[in-house]
Amino acid sequence: MKTQLAVCLIALSLFAMACQNSSTEKTNPPATQTSQADEARDVHSYANPEQVRVKHVALNLEVLFDRKVLKGTSTLTVERKQNDAKELKLDTRELKIAKAEASTDGSNFTPTQFSLGETDKILGAPLTIQLPAQATKVRIEYESSPTASGVQWLTAAQTAGKKHPYVFTQSQSIHARSWIPLQDSPGVRVTYSATIRTPKDLRAVMSAEQDSNAPLTGEYKFNMPQAIPSYLIALAAGDITFKPLGNRTGVYTEPAMLEKAAKELEDTEKMVEATEKLYGPYAWGRYDILVLPPSFPYGGMENPRLTFATPTILAGDKSLVSLIAHELAHSWSGNLVTNATWRDFWLNEGFTTYLERRIVEAVYGRENEEMQAVLGRQTLDGLLAKFDARDQILHIDLTGLDPDEGSTEVPYEKGALFLRQLEETFGREKFDQFLKAYFDHFAFQSITTADFRAYLQKNLLDQNPQLAAKIPPSLIDEWIEKPGLPASAPKPKSDAFAKVEDQAKVWLEGKTPAAKLQTKQWTTQEWLHFLKFLPPSLSEIQMKELDQAFGLTKSGNAEIAHVWLLAAIRNKYAAADLRLEEYLTSIGRQKLIKPLYEELVKTPEGKQRAKAIFAKARAGYHPIAQTSVGKVVQ
Repeated sequence: MKTQLAVCLIALSLFAMACQNSSTEKTNPPATQTSQADEARDVHSYANPEQVRVKHVALNLEVLFDRKVLKGTSTLTVERKQNDAKELKLDTRELKIAKAEASTDGSNFTPTQFSLGETDKILGAPLTIQLPAQATKVRIEYESSPTASGVQWLTAAQTAGKKHPYVFTQSQSIHARSWIPLQDSPGVRVTYSATIRTPKDLRAVMSAEQDSNAPLTGEYKFNMPQAIPSYLIALAAGDITFKPLGNRTGVYTEPAMLEKAAKELEDTEKMVEATEKLYGPYAWGRYDILVLPPSFPYGGMENPRLTFATPTILAGDKSLVSLIAHELAHSWSGNLVTNATWRDFWLNEGFTTYLERRIVEAVYGRENEEMQAVLGRQTLDGLLAKFDARDQILHIDLTGLDPDEGSTEVPYEKGALFLRQLEETFGREKFDQFLKAYFDHFAFQSITTADFRAYLQKNLLDQNPQLAAKIPPSLIDEWIEKPGLPASAPKPKSDAFAKVEDQAKVWLEGKTPAAKLQTKQWTTQEWLHFLKFLPPSLSEIQMKELDQAFGLTKSGNAEIAHVWLLAAIRNKYAAADLRLEEYLTSIGRQKLIKPLYEELVKTPEGKQRAKAIFAKARAGYHPIAQTSVGKVVQ
């Protein structure tokens, strides 16, 4: 069966190579080999990289807070893949294009014709630029829209300091096109440079090389020498200051949050060192973290050199910093080796979730890692129980869909569980060697699921035939191409959680009052497990008892508050009503707010309340969260 899989994979690779143009390339620094095949063209991009490929993006932009636009130029260095190619096709969304120019020497530019195609509600509009013979650069003068999907503009009142406005971008999945005209596909990797102009009392930062001590001049320069996919280009500007955490790590945030953030994130350097021991050298120079205002729609975004992070991780006890371990892990799985299309998203997130837990284990111990693995399996089981079959598949077909719809916890947790089964089958030592070689082999490339499967077959399965017999092709297909989970999927266990369950049982059985439960040493993970272990239906008396004993309604831990508020909605616990509204109007992290709205709309009165709260909160949410939550309440 092992031989049959190899033959099938070779055939698939040859077929894909014949039918498609490669979405992968070797960039700076070079990888050992090119990836084997381009499984499919990116259905979420209008670009034509198979004819003309963008290699470098040079931005010269002004941040205009009064108009809520980014205005300036993007100069693209292009490489003809077909000598007779006469057009450069780019992705845009709501961009106002003033003019396009071309150059053969990079110094002298002359106007060239361009046209914007019809707008698609998901993809935006294609920008086609006529490419004169011998032209190597194209300069586009443009400005973004105030409603750009990848840009959020915050008033001073929406920031921690309350003195200055703030702006930040979020380019994943296909939102870079809303503020830069470019080939917005993860299969197209570019280097970039930028000059950003802001009001003089504000600082700009980007996912690139930068001077953390640069004076506030109103003009900042950046350079990203390694080729990255477009969704990793990121910009923020506001009242931002910096504090080092180690020789190559540090934190940027608003002054009011700086000391708290630095204390919470002080183990970042240890995390980098632990990951390097497992998977090889960190390839990006510095690893800094920007803690954003509360409206950031995600837990974190792995922008290279500068992770963007939500302030909801600042719990005060380092209990939520596994998110930093996750974003750091992306420096290997995602940023170094990237999914070539959005249907291969699990190659980014499944690998990264697996690496995250290995980092947590190395820094905080096996028990902490196992608790997180159990919680992850619980989350996955809950999603598989309610999702349609398509949304349970790792290698999901997203044709005709917004790729953001594939950004559920399934690729994260199911992908990590698949890798855990490989680890348990082949042993940690062999599997670590495999992963380290995998990151080195595909470094600075964008690959498909077929590429991964071929590499897995050749470099792990074929090398260990007796052990590989436990992972037949049919099982790999079940993991990657089928809904649900294989019967042999790992089931993480935690001794600490077993003790938590014992405490929950004695309370539920009325043997021990809540105030007498042994909870003093519990971590956030243990509290989350306790609350999730309780039955969905609790009486008013039970809810009140828990609240009086542990102050759950007033909890400042965003994750614990989230689970408690879900229970409060389900059980109509009115004492938490004000806290629920405060919670939903003060943070914008989708993972935390969307499930609360989903729970609210299950009843007529809850739906009315959800609409009322959303009307108050909407302006403070990122456009991505506005869209996703809007669909729920409507």
